[in-house]
Amino acid sequence: MTGYNEIVRLRRIEKELDELGLKLAQPKDGWNTADLNYIAVVPKDTDSLPIYSRDAQLFLGSLEELNVWLRGVEWARQYDDLLKVSSKEKRERKEQNVRNMQMVALLRDEKLVLKK
Repeated sequence: MTGYNEIVRLRRIEKELDELGLKLAQPKDGWNTADLNYIAVVPKDTDSLPIYSRDAQLFLGSLEELNVWLRGVEWARQYDDLLKVSSKEKRERKEQNVRNMQMVALLRDEKLVLKK
């Protein structure tokens, strides 16, 4: 049985993932995780992390390993901010640029049907 502290910990992890544009998911087919209690982390929706495909598994492992992975992501972002290499605003602008390029590519591939 899971204790309350584990539930609080899981909710904190889910909140952190949401802020990063991610969500918890079941590992894809083909991963033999029956005995391992593995979870996957994927983009949370079509707007989040546009550079990745919607079925990309960005992390696969246990909750403990996910917690360590999240600390690494947090550290990398803080370090980039300190170096002025990246910031939240720059990241959001670049993500929007990718979304815009994807939209243009989609529109170019579609046939325009005009009504008479």
